[in-house]
Amino acid sequence: MQGAPGSATGQPEQQSGEFFIPDLCSPRSVFVMILLAELMVLVYTLAVSALPSFNWDLLASSSLFVQWVVLLSAAILCQLRQFFSRLSLQAATAGSLLVVLLVTGLSSWFAQTFYVPLPRSAEGGWWLLRNLLVAVVLSGIVLRYFYLQQQVKLRERGELQARLDSLRARIRPHFLFNTMNSIASLIASRPAVAEQAVEDLAELFRASLQDNHRDTTVSDELHLCRLYLGIEQLRLGDRLALDWSVDDSLGDVPMPGLLLQPLVENAVYHGVAQLPQGGTIRIAVAQMGELLQVTIENPVPATPGHTEGNHMALANIEQRLQGLFGEEASLATALDKECFRVVLQYPMDREP
Repeated sequence: MQGAPGSATGQPEQQSGEFFIPDLCSPRSVFVMILLAELMVLVYTLAVSALPSFNWDLLASSSLFVQWVVLLSAAILCQLRQFFSRLSLQAATAGSLLVVLLVTGLSSWFAQTFYVPLPRSAEGGWWLLRNLLVAVVLSGIVLRYFYLQQQVKLRERGELQARLDSLRARIRPHFLFNTMNSIASLIASRPAVAEQAVEDLAELFRASLQDNHRDTTVSDELHLCRLYLGIEQLRLGDRLALDWSVDDSLGDVPMPGLLLQPLVENAVYHGVAQLPQGGTIRIAVAQMGELLQVTIENPVPATPGHTEGNHMALANIEQRLQGLFGEEASLATALDKECFRVVLQYPMDREP
């Protein structure tokens, strides 16, 4: 069939490791299926009956039949989803179409045999054949849509992963050079501090280059931020002050790797480091209902300079949040009286 998902790619296997048909048992999927099925029935009824003499009986009987076929097919596909996911793309598509055809055929036979109010046009084999043709065409279109939607998501996920790879591998030269200069100046006067700075720098770089697919926790990300800020304090001294407000009970909440450190780095590089008198960076971690909320505030100059890198990092993190958690996650920024604020939120009950 031309509309089948696998026909356009020629790929025999589902290489993504994910079944292209979504979870049809979720409340949102059920609601969408009911709504779309009812809209299809309404269009059909309007097409065969004029508005002045709208056939309400046809609408009711057709709605009952179509909703039964749609919901029963979805329930069976939901139960077979794990089994189909282990098959090749073509086999999974053919199996899904077969399920819909069997449900449509059996439902049509049942309706013809037991459902008295059916119109005369429903009598005979032509009605059954018409239902099967409509079912296979619409199912093919829907399956093709599911497949293309999965490919788009995989492509977006790949782009997000590429951005994360770039973010992890990106090491600002000024940070590395300044840190090495600070360590060099401490070797003679404060060797213990210099040694600790080298260890912190090594741990920071190790975390930024580790496996991208391994997510961390809130406490791990905050530890990474403290390492970075401790190194920056060697250079900035009293110009860099910190104000932490962290709910310790949230330490084990999962968090995407390298989510907070770029925000803290921006707060230093675009904020405190640009001010002769320095300033205070405030970091707060709290629970807001079902969401984890992280707020980072830093002072900024009255006339901000190079902000392109800041905007790029914020855009990357926002896209990562959207890709991992969808619309439930958000990243908002605000500039208020020379104070820049970043607030990110995402659901705590979902693994990134």
